This record gives sequence, C-alpha cells and structure tokens, in this order.
Amino acid sequence: MVIHMEIRVLEYFLAVAREQSISGASKFLHLTQPTLSRQLKELEEELGKQLFIRGKRTITLTDDGVLLRKRAEEIIDLVQKTEAEVTASNDYISGDIYIGAGETEGIRTLVSASKQINRKHPDIRLNIESGDAIDVLYKLDKGLIDFGLILGSFDKTKYDFIQLPTKDTWGLLVRADSHFAKKENITSDDLLGEPIIISRQVYRNHDLAGWFGESFPKMKFVATCNLIFNGSVMVDEGIGYAITLDKLINNKEKFRFIPLNPELKISMYLVWKKYQIFSKAAGVFLDEVKRSINSRT
Repeated sequence: MVIHMEIRVLEYFLAVAREQSISGASKFLHLTQPTLSRQLKELEEELGKQLFIRGKRTITLTDDGVLLRKRAEEIIDLVQKTEAEVTASNDYISGDIYIGAGETEGIRTLVSASKQINRKHPDIRLNIESGDAIDVLYKLDKGLIDFGLILGSFDKTKYDFIQLPTKDTWGLLVRADSHFAKKENITSDDLLGEPIIISRQVYRNHDLAGWFGESFPKMKFVATCNLIFNGSVMVDEGIGYAITLDKLINNKEKFRFIPLNPELKISMYLVWKKYQIFSKAAGVFLDEVKRSINSRT
C-alpha cells in the first residue's frame, strides 16, 4: 500500500489535535467544518486507522493518532527548516541554527561563537533545545537539528564531531541540611544504601559506571530524570541525592554540590551527521566554533 499524505492535511490534523475540536480547528485554519471533517475522514481511510475519538465536546487522539501527531510535528518542522534553507539569499547570510544540547556549562562555547557571528550576520538566530543524549541524537538522526552537544560517549563511527576544550565534573547534589553537605568529596562507599537519583542515560555512561566499580549493581537508584532541574526538585523533596554535573544548580542556600572521589570528569563534543549538507548559517557557525577552539590551542 502506497500512502500519499499531503503536508497541508498533516497541518489540518495537527490543528485538530491541538484544538481538540473541529470547530476550533476550522476557525484557526479558516476552513468550513464540513471541509475539515472530510479531509480528516479521508486521512483515516488512507491510513486504514482510526485517529480520533470523537466525544460530545472534545476530540481526543487514539494511540495511532498520538503516533501520527509526533511524526507529523517532525515532518512539518523539517519542511519549514528546509524551506528556510533553500530560499535563503546567496548574498546575505541569515537563518536559524538548531542545536540540541545536554545541560552543561560547556554551552557557553557555542553561545560565544553565536555572539561572534551576530556581529557580522545579525540575522542568524541560535535555537537551543535542551535534552539528554537520547533526545539530542534522535533529533539529529531525524534532521530536526543541525548539531548536538553531547556529553561523554557516543557512536563516533556514525557522526562527525569536534571535542570542545572544556570538561564537566561529576558530583552529588544534596540538600544544604543533608548529612553529606559538609563533606569535601563523595566516594562510592559513601553512597551504598543511599537513595540515588540518576540521569536516565547513566547506564550508557561507561565512565560513571566504572567509577562505581563493583558497587554499581548494589546501588539504590530510586528515580531517573533527563533534566537536572527536575532532579533538583526531587532532591529538595527528600526523594534522594542526584548524581549530576557541576555548575548546573546554583542555589547555594538550598543545595550543595560535592565532587566525586576519585575525581571524574566528562568530555563534551559538538556532533553532526556524517555527510551533512549545512545551511549557510550552520556552516558559518561551525567555522566559528572551529576558529574559537583553534585559537585556544
């Protein structure tokens, strides 16, 4: 079966999913309700799937509808990004640079490069989307972002990359009133039996697992998160102590960051797809990052 979904129809579908009603979506799209209903019915027939549960007042998505919404959002984003790149002027460089980034102080390197670029090309815009390596690499693979800022290990055969000149330090985030708060460092033995909050990708981080050593399988991991702000809320509520990187939570009245012992640092990389064809804006950005790094060495 060959499916020919039009971008326009996907936009209709997303409008209904967002508004949760035909009437609301039709007003937003400036379409009549019968026209919109017919387009949605034809989409369901083409896919052979029910996408909506039609209630008396609201419309909700089926499981297949939720999946289509996710893919449709990705498709529309990619189409808009491509249109902007193709229609960009050859003489005047402008446009958007999309970067997916983990939480790290190292983002300053990329922001600094963007600042330098804006002095010559004020209409180049930097767009940063936060997420862990799982989120970032997914979006990179789908073409939704130009670059990813990755902490630690990744498949270096799959991507081109630059190692940034800075490293982050692993440690433990605790409440200021914790019994750990006055310690200068934390060992793996200190954490045995203690409730630990970790990043959801920690099991993929061989360096961190290696730091725990034989204690790793014995650790009491009580929760995971992909952004440390949410992890800090869990710490504040007394759920546990968060393994995280330095300089991300700066509220010294509530929290203390205690480095691991032995010290453990993590490298960071600017990553992009192999054989990537960059927009002019993204190409200028990459050149500036390389220039900035070379000037430090």
